[in-house]
Amino acid sequence: MLLSAQSSPSSSSLSVSSFRALESLSFPCCKPHSAFPKPNIIFLNPNPERFSISSSSSPHPPPLVSSTTLPSSTAPVLKKRKRYRKPYPGESEGIVQEMRFVAMRLRNDAGSGQEKDEEQAGGGGETWQPSMEGFLKYLVDSKLVFETVERIVDESTDVAHVYFRHTGLERAASLSKDLEWFSQRDIMIPKPSNPGTTYATYLSELAEKSVPSFLCHFYNIYFAHITGGQRIGKKVCDMLLEGRELEFYKWDSDVHELLKGTRENLNNLGEHWTRDEKNTCLREAAKSFRYLGQIVRLIIL
Repeated sequence: MLLSAQSSPSSSSLSVSSFRALESLSFPCCKPHSAFPKPNIIFLNPNPERFSISSSSSPHPPPLVSSTTLPSSTAPVLKKRKRYRKPYPGESEGIVQEMRFVAMRLRNDAGSGQEKDEEQAGGGGETWQPSMEGFLKYLVDSKLVFETVERIVDESTDVAHVYFRHTGLERAASLSKDLEWFSQRDIMIPKPSNPGTTYATYLSELAEKSVPSFLCHFYNIYFAHITGGQRIGKKVCDMLLEGRELEFYKWDSDVHELLKGTRENLNNLGEHWTRDEKNTCLREAAKSFRYLGQIVRLIIL
């Protein structure tokens, strides 16, 4: 504009007036420094990437970025080593074998019970003296127990009990014949005593609660009678009945083969039980031997 004003005299007045109008505007740079306050200087960020921005100064904070660094290659996943429980004694052979180990442990721990009575019976009459009254109580209570287990198996609607019907081991009918023989000789037959009634009641209640628990008693009742009961019966019959053999100790076929068939059925059924059901069955083994021991001791009372 100044060059234009010097080259053209006709436009000089316009240029001077325009200059004065611009001069009259209030520009801070055109006035003394002391007349104005210190200006607020704002530094613009020429390169945002060189500076970090605080999240508090922005209405929209930047998204969080994970600091985890991915490996260049995926590391192999280590599988947790599976721990196997220790098998129970006899578990590989079946639930009956497990019960056998429990019975052996109970015998070693207690040192008494039915097995001890059997040893005394075989050792001589001086330490094990039976009485006719006690022997009749034993037969009556045994008949009640066998009638109970046979009735439960026959009348039960549980399919598991089907495998234990008509095994050939049944003893209730044989005991009825023996007691009838005594009655014909004017020998008074006693009523069932407390050991027999208590055990029969327990079996009836147990059968409604747990099949494995009841079958533990079922097998042990027949097993105890066949293995130890026969020896006791023969000894008592020799001492009190002049050697007469009762029907209670007779079977129509090989009793050990009959017991083997029952054992196999129980083992096969036990394969479908859980470990908890098997443990429940094993816990009943001690109770079965205790109840049976109380009935056997009636002979010498």
